[in-house]
Amino acid sequence: MESSSSSKKKKKHFVLVHGLCHGAWCWYRVAAALRSEGHRLTALDLAAAGVHPARVDEVGSFEEYSRPLLDAVAAAAPEGEERLVLVGHSHGGLSLALAMERFPEKIAAAVFDAAAMPCVGKPMGVTTEEFMRRTAPEGLLMDCEMVAINNRQGAGVAINMGPNFLAHKYYQQSPAEDLALAKMLVRPGNQFMDDPVMKDAGLLTNGNYGSVKKVYVVAMADGSSTEEMQRWMVDMSPGTDVEEIAGADHAVMSSKPRELCDVLNKIANKYE
Repeated sequence: MESSSSSKKKKKHFVLVHGLCHGAWCWYRVAAALRSEGHRLTALDLAAAGVHPARVDEVGSFEEYSRPLLDAVAAAAPEGEERLVLVGHSHGGLSLALAMERFPEKIAAAVFDAAAMPCVGKPMGVTTEEFMRRTAPEGLLMDCEMVAINNRQGAGVAINMGPNFLAHKYYQQSPAEDLALAKMLVRPGNQFMDDPVMKDAGLLTNGNYGSVKKVYVVAMADGSSTEEMQRWMVDMSPGTDVEEIAGADHAVMSSKPRELCDVLNKIANKYE
């Protein structure tokens, strides 16, 4: 008979990272469920996102944008103690990759939730470029607006997610209240496509980024980053575990929060 100690679910410290234009608020359903199950939970606002006080034109680099995550991982328990499970959604996957390269010893697993997942040997920006290549000609960005900004790197472009795009390509399977929340709280987001970090083919290494266990959660009803696009990224990183969530739109945490929590609990029990 299995002992009571071995049958207990393992408790983990999850760090949740939002996607472009979003904030920690988008994880509210998942955060509540994970906390109720006894896990530790940190949901972050990246720079100029959510309630972070900076404006998008005040954030001069992708490193600065990702600083809240990098600082949180750096401050985590030292090697040999409990390691983190990082969960990144959409564009947040690129911030995850940066943290994985810097602090691989502190991360038990990285979960890419319908997220940009770069690979060793190619620049991180390849994922964003491929997404834009696939979506722009098809008009999938709908009423999203490109807004000129000026920061320390010079002229740049931020994106404003339009209400029709959110309704039909991002939250189309999600509850109406989650769509309403997103329409009120999204902020302009910078993809940092011209940032040196995005163009450095040698940034991600096998010894660091490649050593962290990766799990990709495929959103099967994603109208933004299609299933084909998601599997293209998985194919570029052999050895990545794959979990599928049927009926999940791009906002997996809103459309299928219970199913996503089940996946995260499975990962908590699998990786030390």
